Order: sequence, then structure tokens, then C-alpha cells
Amino acid sequence: MSKILYIKANAKEKGISRTYRISDSFIEAYKRSNPRDEINTLDLYKEDINFLQQTDLGELRVSSPGEHRDHRILRYAYQFLEADKYIVAAPMWNLSIPAILKAYIDYICITGITFKYTTNGPVGLCKGKKAFHIVTRGGEYSKSPLDQYEMGDRYLRTIFGFLGISDFTTIAAENLDVIGKDVTEIVEMEINKAKELAKDF
Repeated sequence: MSKILYIKANAKEKGISRTYRISDSFIEAYKRSNPRDEINTLDLYKEDINFLQQTDLGELRVSSPGEHRDHRILRYAYQFLEADKYIVAAPMWNLSIPAILKAYIDYICITGITFKYTTNGPVGLCKGKKAFHIVTRGGEYSKSPLDQYEMGDRYLRTIFGFLGISDFTTIAAENLDVIGKDVTEIVEMEINKAKELAKDF
């Protein structure tokens, strides 16, 4: 049995969010193929996620495995570490990710929990895990010339790799704000793609 962490980072609610239409379809298809797996949903807008303050920085240290497991910030890092697979649902905002997702990443990138420093530099402690990023974009940022401006998926792929997660897949529904595009058709196409990919995730 695998533990799945479904990380939702969109201010729009279910039913309004096009991102969630795709990601929820992925989750439902995954459940059908993996009924015994445990899925934990983490809606960042419903959590006590905030920007790190000066007073927080001195507390974000552990000297032994499992230390301060119930700490209001460190508990997110432990939850992340203990998951086997991750689904991140986050739209592109201003060429990157929503700020709350970056704040969450600051919560989970903790030395001694999700990565460590060695004589050869930092080493991720989340190896052997898998991640899936579902993103919606107003334009077409996966191809030239706009691909050079895409920094959200690129950042997530890099930070997950830093934590030891190299198996990283992305589904991007694009051109959703381009006049003349059939948005419903685009979203439905990505939903169908998500359902297929969920079977083998």
C-alpha cells in the first residue's frame, strides 16, 4: 500500500478551478486502479501555511530523526517525507506558482528531514518516490517562444529533484485564456490524459 499526498494550491474552489477538474479526475482514476492506497489531501489554502518569519528560523532544525514531529511547521516536512507519491495541483500564476505553494515548500525543505548536508554537498532524503504536477496556463508556455518564461513547473521539478525525487511527470492544460480557443475541449482532453496516466502512476 502506498501513501499519496495530494497537494492543492489554488485559491479557486472545486467546481470553479479548471486545475482541480483535471487533478480530481486524476485522483478518482487513481483510486479505481489502487483502491488500497491511502490518499491524504492537503489544501494549502485551508492549512495554517504562512511565510516564514525571523522567529521561525531558529526552530527549523532537528538533531535526530522524528524530533519535534508535532511542531506546527515541521509536521509538514514529516508528512511529505512519509508519502510515497505526490500529486501537486497548482495553476501558473505570473509565470510561476502560487505564493502559498512556495511558502509550503519552505516548510518542507528542512535539513535532517527531507534533505541533509554531506561532505559532498546536499543530498535529498526522498529518493525512490514519484511526483505528478497538474497545471493550467493561460497561454502556451511549453513551446517557443513563451517556454523561456515558464518558471513554475521548472522550479517544482528542480526542488523535487533536490529532495531526491527524479520521477516527475507534468500535465499542462494550456491556452485557456486565449481568445478563440475551445477551453472546454482543452480541459476535457487533459482530463482524459490524466485518467490514463493515473492508472500507472
